[in-house]
Parts: sequence; structure tokens; C-alpha cells
Amino acid sequence: SPRSWKPASWTVYPRKNVRGKSFFEDLEKRHREHVVIPDISDVVEAHASGHFHPYIVYCSNEVYQQRTLQKLLASNIAFKESLKQIERMPECGSLPLISFLILPMQRVTRLPLLLDTVCQKTPVNTAAYRATTQALKAISKLVKKCNEGAHTMERTEQMCSLQNQLDFGKVKNFPLISTSRWLLKRGEISLPPTEDGGIFRKGSGRGICYLFVFNDVLIITKKKSEENYAVLTYSMLEHLTVEKIETPDSPTSLGRSGHLFRLTLRKDSEGKPEEVVLAAESRSDRARWISALMHREEKETSTAEKGALQQVEITRAYLAKQADEISLQQSDVVLILNQEEGWYLGERLRDGEKGWFPEGCAQEITNRNAVERNVQRLERLRIETDV
Repeated sequence: SPRSWKPASWTVYPRKNVRGKSFFEDLEKRHREHVVIPDISDVVEAHASGHFHPYIVYCSNEVYQQRTLQKLLASNIAFKESLKQIERMPECGSLPLISFLILPMQRVTRLPLLLDTVCQKTPVNTAAYRATTQALKAISKLVKKCNEGAHTMERTEQMCSLQNQLDFGKVKNFPLISTSRWLLKRGEISLPPTEDGGIFRKGSGRGICYLFVFNDVLIITKKKSEENYAVLTYSMLEHLTVEKIETPDSPTSLGRSGHLFRLTLRKDSEGKPEEVVLAAESRSDRARWISALMHREEKETSTAEKGALQQVEITRAYLAKQADEISLQQSDVVLILNQEEGWYLGERLRDGEKGWFPEGCAQEITNRNAVERNVQRLERLRIETDV
């Protein structure tokens, strides 16, 4: 029955170390020994190195947990009603089940920043500093494995699903499934009424095609049904160029939308050149398409260059809804790489993940001291957590 459920049982934590104590029990013991805790680096390093492997397994399977939950909510009325009763209990603090499921991932990804704060407060060139940096490296290595596991699982499942949804028909088949391939952006895009469009227009009929942009290839399709797509052609990203088109015409005069960009394929699936002008629904949508299509041309920004970038702090958590977006937690610090019509393209300071998110969930950091501290933290994390 719902009353027998306890929220604490919904999350999985690594419980035992060689002394039969949990991570939190070891921290509490240290606190009982010293009201002002002198050091926790040995506790963190011991658990991160030897007892936190369940976090990697848990985070790697997070996508399956969430999908199973959504499936149960959609197909099992009794489960849905019982869950509603449980979530209304005072013990849940008005939080949904999904909030408890993502807690382990949220908590473990915070640990490197907490250890970095300890590093920041510890005198350099001391035994305490060396111990803290060792702990920072150990926990950063763990978090990196958690992130990689989650990404690998999600991407592999996504590739398998898309392989079944794409119908290549008479187009030369393309082996989509690869451990080094992932989806950057997908969605409908239109051709202006005045545009011939070549193979795009012939295949899409209504002048609307559906693009799948991966990190190495663009696949152009037309929608057959809600979950099936007929492939028109494809091109490796290294064989295409993108150019933004500024036009004085109003969007309404160009039909469905008027935020244009030119897509040139030097080699399509048949080795032939193709060129087409496409129209996005908004300036931000165009910026996001161009960003995804130019993925291979992105250059790594140096720490000095990042220091000059605008910084924002996340004031409201955001859950990514599209492949090119990034999920953010409250208080995350993000470096802004691009800005367009209510959307930011940013790089999360704590792990370097990039993606788009709404401006409304962030506030600019204007205090120069805070900005400089974040830049110093970025450089320190780059050096100390090079795992």
C-alpha cells in the first residue's frame, strides 16, 4: 500500500565500506571528533576510489529508470494513482518521484565543486593541499565515469531506436549505430515558397523536411508517420557548409517562416553536390540549427578566452527537452558562448557540458570578484582534475 512506501528507499546509495560504515556515517564521525572539521579529503578519496562504483551503474541506467517510469504512468492507472497518493505525503515534501530518482546523480556531480572549494581554502604547497587535490582527482574521475556511462547508454539506445525509424528505401544505406555517434539536433525545417529545393522539394512535397543532425553526419528525411521517416539523402558534416542569410523581407512574406540559412552539400549520399535555402521558425531556432550543423568546426576555447565570456548563475532548474539543450541545476554557473532571442548557448562550469537553455532560468553574474573566482576555479579544475 502507499503508506508502506518510504521516500528514502527510492534512491540508491553506496552503503558499506571496509569498516562497515557509510560515507555519511564517516563524515558524521569526523564531525563528532572535531566540531570544526580539519579535513575530509581522506574520507572522500577512500570512498570515491573504492566504494562508489554503484553510482556509475546507477547513473548509467538513469535513462532506463525514467523511461520505465513514464511507461508505467502512461499504461498503469493503478500505479499512477498510488504514486499520486505517495507524492502527496508530507515525507515527500511536495516533490515528485522523478526528483528522488535523479538525486544520486545530482549529489555525486556536486562533490568535485565542494572539494574544489576546500582546495581554494587550503594553503598551497602543504600536505593538506596535496591530500585535497588527490581526493578531488578521485571524485572527478568517478563523476567523469558517471557522465560517460549515462551518455553512452542514452546514445546507444537512441541510435538503435533511430535506426529502426529511418527508411533508406532506394537511398544507399548508412550504418547509423556507432559508439562514437550521437544526436545533436532533430526537427522539421521548411523551404521558402520561392526556393526550388531540388531533392528536398521533390521528397518533402509540402516543402517541409525533417533533419537529423549527428556529430558527424546530417540525414535529411520526410516524415512518413509520427515515428517513421523516409530518407531523402545524407551528407557527412565535413562535406557541408552553412551560411546565415539576412533578408529585409518580413517573415510573413516568406510563408511559414523567414529566418533563412543556406545549406550546401558538397557530396550527398550519391556523391553529388546539393544546395538549398532553408527557413527556420525564429532567429533562435536558426542559430541552433547553424550551431548543430557547424559542430565539427567548433574550436576549443582557452581558459583565458573563457575568462572574458559572460557568466550566469542558474536561478531555476531546467530539464532539457531537445537534443541540443542542456539540463541545469539551481546554482550552476554557466559560461555564455552565444545568445539569440531568449536563448543562451552555454558551457556548464563544473563539467564543460554544452547546450542551449532559456534566458529566463538564469541571472547574469556582474560582480567582478565572483567572475574572477569562477575563472580561477575553472583553471584549477582543469589542472587538478585532468583525469
